[in-house]
Amino acid sequence: MLQKKVCLLGGFGVGKTSLVQRYVQSIFSDKYLTTVGVKIEKKMVNVGAAEVALILWDIAGEDDITGIRTSYLRGAAGYFLVVDVTRGETLEVSKSIQARVTAEIGSVPFLFLFNKTDLQEQWDIPEQSVEDLKDAGHVVLRTSAKTGEGVEEAFQTLAQRMVL
Repeated sequence: MLQKKVCLLGGFGVGKTSLVQRYVQSIFSDKYLTTVGVKIEKKMVNVGAAEVALILWDIAGEDDITGIRTSYLRGAAGYFLVVDVTRGETLEVSKSIQARVTAEIGSVPFLFLFNKTDLQEQWDIPEQSVEDLKDAGHVVLRTSAKTGEGVEEAFQTLAQRMVL
């Protein structure tokens, strides 16, 4: 059995904890709980013939990139950059985090998750920004921790990129 450490990164309140809860426990809560430091969960997945234990590190949100503890990133086989589609500034935070993570741990698989897509009427990110990321070769998936949309696909996609 393989074990892969996955970090969830992004600004405050983008939905990292909610995504983990939806994925691991199939639940969603409207109550906002601030993550202090890091919360670790585990979920088993199959990737091809391999059984993989995903060790999910839900790292406290930081709008200031210097606040992320780089020690939390060590050993990560992949990560998610979570963006709140109702707050456009969280995309810039995620881009800054991505540059810092690459400098700290090198090039490992990652995905941009545009979360809270159930709030379509509050969308605050230009479609061109999404296309620019894709044109740069990044994988961008739309998710909703509330409805579950895209959540399973996101974790499975990252698992495949880390293993295959």
